[in-house]
Amino acid sequence: MTESSPATAALPAALWCDRCGESVAAGPHPACEAAREWEPPRWCASCRRRMKVQVVPTGWSAVCVEHGERRG
Repeated sequence: MTESSPATAALPAALWCDRCGESVAAGPHPACEAAREWEPPRWCASCRRRMKVQVVPTGWSAVCVEHGERRG
């Protein structure tokens, strides 16, 4: 029995950078790409809403009110 939640549902294509919140169409974001190795996303890549982020020793969770939770 598998339940589908907003976190496991397919997300729309990324229109916004999940670190700086700027448009991905504006060009590459090399500083953001480098920071993703160590930092959780701060902006929803689908709707550009600021996400609620919690960092714990075992990982992180980021919640968008529209698109649900992501974990890392």
